[in-house]
Amino acid sequence: MTIKILPARLANQIAAGEVVERPASVVKELVENSIDSGATRIDVDIEKGGSKLIRVRDNGSGIEKDELGLALSRHATSKIHSLDDLEAILSLGFRGEALASISSVSRLTLTSRTATQSEAWSAYAEGRDMAVQLTPAAHPVGTTVEVVDLFFNTPARRKFLRTEKTEFTHIDELLKRIALSCFSVSITLRHNGKVIRQYRAAKTDVQVEKRVSAVCGSGFMEHAVSIQLSHDDLKLTGWITTPEGARSQSDLQYCYVNGRMMRDKLINHAIRQSYENALRPEQFASYVLFIEVDPHQVDVNVHPAKHEVRFHQARLVHDFIYQALSDALAQSIELTTPAVAKSAYATPNRSDDETHTIQESVTTASTEHYADQRKQAWDATRHQAAARPTYRAPSRPSEVVQKKQTEAYRALFEPRESLDLAFQTTNDTMRTPPQISESSQQETFELVTLGKSLAIIEEIFLLMQSPQGCHLLDLHKAERIRVEGQLRLNNGESLKTQPLLVPLSLPMLPEDACVIKEQASLLAQLGIELQIKGKNTFMVMGVPQPLRQQNLQQLIPDLLSELKLQQNTDLSLITPWITRKIVVTKPRYCLSEAIQLVSDIEQIWGSHLPLNSYNWIQPVDFSSSILALQS
Repeated sequence: MTIKILPARLANQIAAGEVVERPASVVKELVENSIDSGATRIDVDIEKGGSKLIRVRDNGSGIEKDELGLALSRHATSKIHSLDDLEAILSLGFRGEALASISSVSRLTLTSRTATQSEAWSAYAEGRDMAVQLTPAAHPVGTTVEVVDLFFNTPARRKFLRTEKTEFTHIDELLKRIALSCFSVSITLRHNGKVIRQYRAAKTDVQVEKRVSAVCGSGFMEHAVSIQLSHDDLKLTGWITTPEGARSQSDLQYCYVNGRMMRDKLINHAIRQSYENALRPEQFASYVLFIEVDPHQVDVNVHPAKHEVRFHQARLVHDFIYQALSDALAQSIELTTPAVAKSAYATPNRSDDETHTIQESVTTASTEHYADQRKQAWDATRHQAAARPTYRAPSRPSEVVQKKQTEAYRALFEPRESLDLAFQTTNDTMRTPPQISESSQQETFELVTLGKSLAIIEEIFLLMQSPQGCHLLDLHKAERIRVEGQLRLNNGESLKTQPLLVPLSLPMLPEDACVIKEQASLLAQLGIELQIKGKNTFMVMGVPQPLRQQNLQQLIPDLLSELKLQQNTDLSLITPWITRKIVVTKPRYCLSEAIQLVSDIEQIWGSHLPLNSYNWIQPVDFSSSILALQS
């Protein structure tokens, strides 16, 4: 076969296969060109899902008359001129293929005027094998591109278009993504002459949040955590939702790198990993994130549609995103969880806690004095500590409690005369949890497996059924058992240390240096790596996975204080102390949350699950209630 140069029209149509997948692809290229031109207002008109007409008008800088014909040529662009420009791209488009490819599969009219011209000019091209025709036109400063009869000369491509509604849905979703990346640009979308979307320019924080709500829905902002974090040339801003804002599909996931829409695998992996312990497998996180990086450190020319990028320091970017989101999720839980829930174990009549408490032989006065010393040292050297992200606590949504079901189960524990009342009272205030007596029954109740989860009782207990019968599980204690399982060591092993992306610098008292040296072996077993830097500072270099999402600025100094007070402590004593410091309980649980908690415990402990210890499970005897119903 003879090698030949392809005709210009055929070459452009082949290129169009990469650039123009569907009408939404055309809209993307044209709107991005408008943004690159400095436009602050963009109007998008669509007819019949884009197959009949796509018109994009902007108030940007416009195109000179002498350059209109050149703009429709392949590989013609004003955005790069040398290899150095290609290595530091800040514009959205740069290859110079869009207009040429679009004009090769449609009837395209390009009308534009610059501020220095007295009149506008139009360039018309059809199928790209005809000379571009220039005619004068009436048009304000800016540019309008009309794309008519898309794929008119490529019937095979046209028949693969979906329905008008489907194609317009793709255009609508595309403009949502663009609206989130360019808050300063007003965007109007019309379909068949009717205004569908109107995104007004946002200049203040309140206006920005309203625009995000307009795109993502009000429910997104109700669960949103605001993120602002920077490290050298890396900057991460935006919003993520707490686990309560998780969705059943990945329809609210927006990510941008230097203003460019992304569906990058490395970024997605870092985000998924940060939510790894917060979401169930069928749940999806919601987020709007903006990553800014030195353009010399990223290559955007690795994907035909520019959906993926290549970072020169991929691992650094991955860990930066993971650490920022993990810390945000952890701190949002601290901000929204009531203090009474965090201290759920510090209640009377829970003797199992006492057996795991480190004996405190130092007086309260000396402890407070030591705490005051540490606070003064921290205040004096606060500016030396590593910068941390700033977060806004999301407003907590109201939770619906299925009262009728809860009242019915409660009735099984109450005398017969209150049975009817339990079903009638649907608006009463929830009463105190049923008191299950800790009698000798527990000694004869040897549980083999947890069994099946049935219902939530009094918001903090889980009713379960196993081959041994029914039992109640204390979810607050279960939270503690999950954390203890994560910190549990077997056969002299040590917890695996995970290095911090940005080592944490903390002020150091003279006593701290002694503790760090004397307890080096214990800290190593816990997977905590500390390094002394000078006389007044130490660095937290790494911690185990269970501590990655904790507030290390507070936890590590508290740990050193505890080790100072209890110099003869060992792993069996310090582990329960850490557990009590980091465990987070909820004031109420839904059934899905309880099931996830039980599943985590079973996976962490395996065959060593303490089913008959810790007094966290009590049998439930329904026999008297059944007899009462049968009488």
